[in-house]
Amino acid sequence: MKQRVLPLEGIHNFRDYGGYASSFGGQVKPGLLWRSAQHSQASESDLTQVDALGLATVIDLRGDSEREANPCRRGPGFTAQVFVNSGETAGLAPHLEAAAAALDAQSAKRALLGYYRHMPHRENLLPMIRCYFLALARGEGPSLVHCVAGKDRTGFAVAMLHYVLGVHRDDILADYELTNQAGNIEARIADGAAHIRARYGAIDDATVRVLMGVDPEFLAASFAAIDEANGDIDSYLDEVLGVDQAMREKLRAHYLEV
Repeated sequence: MKQRVLPLEGIHNFRDYGGYASSFGGQVKPGLLWRSAQHSQASESDLTQVDALGLATVIDLRGDSEREANPCRRGPGFTAQVFVNSGETAGLAPHLEAAAAALDAQSAKRALLGYYRHMPHRENLLPMIRCYFLALARGEGPSLVHCVAGKDRTGFAVAMLHYVLGVHRDDILADYELTNQAGNIEARIADGAAHIRARYGAIDDATVRVLMGVDPEFLAASFAAIDEANGDIDSYLDEVLGVDQAMREKLRAHYLEV
Protein backbone atom coordinates (compact mmCIF):
# COMPACT_ATOMS: atom_id res chain seq x y z
CA MET A 1 0.00 0.00 0.00
CA LYS A 2 1.53 3.31 -1.06
CA GLN A 3 -0.96 5.48 0.82
CA ARG A 4 -4.08 4.20 2.56
CA VAL A 5 -5.44 7.52 3.88
CA LEU A 6 -5.86 10.50 1.55
CA PRO A 7 -5.10 13.72 3.48
CA LEU A 8 -8.02 15.76 2.18
CA GLU A 9 -9.18 19.13 3.51
CA GLY A 10 -12.97 18.94 3.65
CA ILE A 11 -13.74 15.23 3.16
CA HIS A 12 -13.05 13.26 6.30
CA ASN A 13 -12.04 9.64 6.76
CA PHE A 14 -11.20 9.12 3.06
CA ARG A 15 -9.22 5.93 2.64
CA ASP A 16 -8.45 2.82 0.63
CA TYR A 17 -9.77 -0.34 2.28
CA GLY A 18 -7.85 -2.68 -0.01
CA GLY A 19 -4.37 -4.04 0.60
CA TYR A 20 -5.25 -6.55 3.33
CA ALA A 21 -4.15 -10.19 3.13
CA SER A 22 -6.84 -12.72 2.21
CA SER A 23 -7.36 -16.28 3.44
CA PHE A 24 -8.07 -17.14 -0.21
CA GLY A 25 -4.51 -16.16 -1.12
CA GLY A 26 -2.86 -12.88 -2.01
CA GLN A 27 -4.47 -9.64 -0.93
CA VAL A 28 -7.37 -7.31 -1.60
CA LYS A 29 -6.39 -5.14 -4.56
CA PRO A 30 -5.42 -1.60 -3.53
CA GLY A 31 -6.76 1.42 -5.40
CA LEU A 32 -10.18 -0.04 -6.18
CA LEU A 33 -12.11 0.17 -2.91
CA TRP A 34 -12.48 3.56 -1.22
CA ARG A 35 -14.54 4.73 1.76
CA SER A 36 -15.19 8.14 3.28
CA ALA A 37 -17.52 10.55 5.02
CA GLN A 38 -19.85 12.78 2.99
CA HIS A 39 -18.44 15.29 0.48
CA SER A 40 -20.55 18.36 1.17
CA GLN A 41 -17.57 20.41 2.41
CA ALA A 42 -15.05 19.21 -0.17
CA SER A 43 -12.47 21.80 -1.21
CA GLU A 44 -11.43 22.36 -4.81
CA SER A 45 -8.20 20.50 -4.06
CA ASP A 46 -10.23 17.60 -2.62
CA LEU A 47 -12.35 17.40 -5.76
CA THR A 48 -9.24 17.30 -7.94
CA GLN A 49 -7.81 14.42 -5.91
CA VAL A 50 -11.10 12.51 -5.94
CA ASP A 51 -11.42 12.95 -9.71
CA ALA A 52 -7.89 11.54 -10.10
CA LEU A 53 -9.04 8.23 -8.58
CA GLY A 54 -11.20 7.56 -11.64
CA LEU A 55 -14.19 6.41 -9.63
CA ALA A 56 -16.68 4.38 -11.63
CA THR A 57 -19.18 3.82 -8.84
CA VAL A 58 -20.28 5.69 -5.71
CA ILE A 59 -22.61 4.06 -3.19
CA ASP A 60 -24.14 6.75 -0.97
CA LEU A 61 -25.63 5.04 2.08
CA ARG A 62 -27.40 8.19 3.25
CA GLY A 63 -31.14 8.66 2.95
CA ASP A 64 -33.08 11.40 1.15
CA SER A 65 -33.10 13.93 3.99
CA GLU A 66 -29.38 13.50 4.66
CA ARG A 67 -28.50 14.06 1.01
CA GLU A 68 -30.79 17.07 0.75
CA ALA A 69 -29.28 18.66 3.86
CA ASN A 70 -25.68 18.05 2.73
CA PRO A 71 -25.42 17.50 -1.03
CA CYS A 72 -22.07 16.14 -2.17
CA ARG A 73 -19.81 18.42 -4.19
CA ARG A 74 -18.47 16.97 -7.43
CA GLY A 75 -15.45 17.92 -9.49
CA PRO A 76 -15.47 18.61 -13.23
CA GLY A 77 -13.95 15.19 -13.92
CA PHE A 78 -16.51 13.25 -11.88
CA THR A 79 -18.21 10.61 -14.07
CA ALA A 80 -19.12 7.88 -11.56
CA GLN A 81 -22.55 6.31 -11.40
CA VAL A 82 -24.05 7.19 -8.01
CA PHE A 83 -26.33 4.71 -6.24
CA VAL A 84 -28.71 6.13 -3.62
CA ASN A 85 -31.73 5.04 -1.63
CA SER A 86 -35.21 6.42 -2.28
CA GLY A 87 -36.31 7.05 1.28
CA GLU A 88 -34.39 7.01 4.54
CA THR A 89 -31.66 4.59 5.56
CA ALA A 90 -31.30 5.73 9.16
CA GLY A 91 -33.63 8.67 9.80
CA LEU A 92 -30.59 10.29 11.36
CA ALA A 93 -26.94 9.35 11.03
CA PRO A 94 -26.14 6.82 13.77
CA HIS A 95 -23.99 9.24 15.77
CA LEU A 96 -26.82 11.81 15.69
CA GLU A 97 -29.45 9.22 16.59
CA ALA A 98 -27.32 7.99 19.48
CA ALA A 99 -26.77 11.56 20.68
CA ALA A 100 -30.47 11.82 21.56
CA ALA A 101 -29.89 9.37 24.42
CA ALA A 102 -26.39 10.54 25.30
CA LEU A 103 -26.26 12.21 28.70
CA ASP A 104 -22.57 11.42 29.07
CA ALA A 105 -19.83 9.33 27.43
CA GLN A 106 -21.06 6.10 29.02
CA SER A 107 -24.65 6.52 27.83
CA ALA A 108 -23.37 7.54 24.37
CA LYS A 109 -21.50 4.23 24.16
CA ARG A 110 -24.61 2.31 25.26
CA ALA A 111 -26.69 4.08 22.61
CA LEU A 112 -24.21 3.22 19.85
CA LEU A 113 -24.00 -0.37 21.02
CA GLY A 114 -27.79 -0.55 20.72
CA TYR A 115 -27.65 0.90 17.22
CA TYR A 116 -25.05 -1.62 16.11
CA ARG A 117 -27.03 -4.52 17.55
CA HIS A 118 -29.94 -3.58 15.31
CA MET A 119 -27.98 -2.41 12.26
CA PRO A 120 -27.61 -5.80 10.47
CA HIS A 121 -31.39 -6.19 10.31
CA ARG A 122 -32.63 -2.59 9.97
CA GLU A 123 -35.19 -2.75 7.18
CA ASN A 124 -34.55 0.81 6.00
CA LEU A 125 -30.80 0.24 5.67
CA LEU A 126 -30.75 -3.24 4.12
CA PRO A 127 -31.67 -2.12 0.56
CA MET A 128 -28.54 0.02 0.40
CA ILE A 129 -26.29 -2.69 1.84
CA ARG A 130 -27.65 -5.05 -0.82
CA CYS A 131 -27.12 -2.32 -3.44
CA TYR A 132 -23.52 -1.93 -2.27
CA PHE A 133 -22.78 -5.60 -2.96
CA LEU A 134 -24.63 -5.61 -6.28
CA ALA A 135 -22.77 -2.52 -7.47
CA LEU A 136 -19.37 -3.92 -6.48
CA ALA A 137 -20.13 -7.29 -8.06
CA ARG A 138 -20.24 -5.54 -11.44
CA GLY A 139 -16.51 -4.87 -11.04
CA GLU A 140 -16.54 -1.82 -13.28
CA GLY A 141 -13.59 0.00 -11.71
CA PRO A 142 -12.74 1.96 -8.58
CA SER A 143 -15.64 2.49 -6.18
CA LEU A 144 -16.42 4.64 -3.15
CA VAL A 145 -18.86 3.91 -0.35
CA HIS A 146 -19.80 6.61 2.14
CA CYS A 147 -22.45 7.80 4.58
CA VAL A 148 -22.37 10.95 6.76
CA ALA A 149 -19.36 10.28 8.98
CA GLY A 150 -18.08 7.26 7.05
CA LYS A 151 -17.80 5.16 10.18
CA ASP A 152 -20.99 3.31 11.17
CA ARG A 153 -23.11 2.32 8.16
CA THR A 154 -20.00 2.45 5.99
CA GLY A 155 -17.97 0.58 8.60
CA PHE A 156 -20.52 -2.24 8.74
CA ALA A 157 -20.79 -2.55 4.95
CA VAL A 158 -17.00 -2.64 4.55
CA ALA A 159 -16.68 -5.25 7.29
CA MET A 160 -19.13 -7.50 5.45
CA LEU A 161 -17.20 -7.15 2.18
CA HIS A 162 -13.91 -7.78 3.93
CA TYR A 163 -15.40 -10.98 5.34
CA VAL A 164 -16.43 -12.11 1.85
CA LEU A 165 -12.92 -11.36 0.58
CA GLY A 166 -11.30 -13.46 3.30
CA VAL A 167 -9.81 -10.62 5.32
CA HIS A 168 -8.80 -11.78 8.81
CA ARG A 169 -11.03 -10.61 11.67
CA ASP A 170 -8.11 -8.67 13.19
CA ASP A 171 -7.64 -6.73 9.94
CA ILE A 172 -11.39 -6.14 9.64
CA LEU A 173 -11.33 -4.53 13.07
CA ALA A 174 -8.11 -2.63 12.32
CA ASP A 175 -9.65 -1.06 9.22
CA TYR A 176 -12.81 -0.24 11.16
CA GLU A 177 -10.82 1.38 13.99
CA LEU A 178 -8.75 3.43 11.55
CA THR A 179 -11.60 5.95 11.70
CA ASN A 180 -10.11 7.03 15.04
CA GLN A 181 -6.80 7.94 13.37
CA ALA A 182 -7.43 8.73 9.69
CA GLY A 183 -6.98 12.26 8.42
CA ASN A 184 -7.62 15.43 10.40
CA ILE A 185 -9.28 13.88 13.44
CA GLU A 186 -9.85 17.12 15.34
CA ALA A 187 -11.52 18.80 12.36
CA ARG A 188 -13.78 15.77 11.86
CA ILE A 189 -14.78 15.75 15.53
CA ALA A 190 -15.37 19.51 15.49
CA ASP A 191 -17.65 19.20 12.45
CA GLY A 192 -19.57 16.42 14.15
CA ALA A 193 -19.81 18.38 17.39
CA ALA A 194 -21.32 21.34 15.58
CA HIS A 195 -24.08 19.18 14.07
CA ILE A 196 -24.74 17.34 17.34
CA ARG A 197 -24.96 20.52 19.41
CA ALA A 198 -27.07 22.30 16.82
CA ARG A 199 -29.67 19.57 17.26
CA TYR A 200 -29.38 18.73 20.97
CA GLY A 201 -27.72 21.68 22.67
CA ALA A 202 -24.77 21.47 25.04
CA ILE A 203 -23.06 18.08 25.00
CA ASP A 204 -19.63 17.77 26.60
CA ASP A 205 -16.49 17.04 24.61
CA ALA A 206 -15.95 13.54 26.04
CA THR A 207 -19.43 12.49 24.92
CA VAL A 208 -18.92 13.97 21.46
CA ARG A 209 -15.69 12.00 21.07
CA VAL A 210 -17.51 8.76 21.81
CA LEU A 211 -20.25 9.63 19.33
CA MET A 212 -17.76 10.57 16.62
CA GLY A 213 -15.46 7.61 17.18
CA VAL A 214 -15.63 3.85 16.75
CA ASP A 215 -15.02 1.03 19.20
CA PRO A 216 -14.44 -2.65 18.37
CA GLU A 217 -17.27 -3.44 20.79
CA PHE A 218 -19.69 -1.73 18.40
CA LEU A 219 -18.85 -3.97 15.46
CA ALA A 220 -18.75 -6.98 17.78
CA ALA A 221 -22.35 -6.16 18.74
CA SER A 222 -23.36 -6.41 15.06
CA PHE A 223 -21.53 -9.72 14.67
CA ALA A 224 -23.23 -11.08 17.80
CA ALA A 225 -26.66 -10.01 16.50
CA ILE A 226 -25.95 -11.80 13.22
CA ASP A 227 -24.89 -14.98 15.01
CA GLU A 228 -28.01 -14.86 17.20
CA ALA A 229 -30.47 -14.26 14.36
CA ASN A 230 -28.81 -16.14 11.48
CA GLY A 231 -26.32 -18.55 13.00
CA ASP A 232 -23.24 -17.09 11.30
CA ILE A 233 -22.15 -14.43 8.81
CA ASP A 234 -22.29 -16.81 5.85
CA SER A 235 -25.97 -17.52 6.51
CA TYR A 236 -26.62 -13.80 7.02
CA LEU A 237 -25.03 -13.00 3.67
CA ASP A 238 -27.20 -15.62 1.95
CA GLU A 239 -30.48 -15.11 3.78
CA VAL A 240 -30.54 -11.36 4.44
CA LEU A 241 -28.24 -9.67 1.94
CA GLY A 242 -28.66 -12.07 -0.98
CA VAL A 243 -24.90 -12.44 -1.35
CA ASP A 244 -24.83 -16.05 -2.49
CA GLN A 245 -21.83 -18.19 -3.36
CA ALA A 246 -21.85 -17.10 -7.01
CA MET A 247 -21.74 -13.42 -6.03
CA ARG A 248 -19.00 -14.06 -3.49
CA GLU A 249 -16.86 -15.75 -6.12
CA LYS A 250 -17.47 -12.86 -8.49
CA LEU A 251 -16.41 -10.34 -5.82
CA ARG A 252 -13.26 -12.34 -5.08
CA ALA A 253 -12.42 -12.50 -8.77
CA HIS A 254 -12.76 -8.72 -9.08
CA TYR A 255 -11.01 -7.63 -5.88
CA LEU A 256 -8.38 -10.21 -4.95
CA GLU A 257 -4.91 -10.44 -6.44
CA VAL A 258 -2.51 -13.30 -5.86
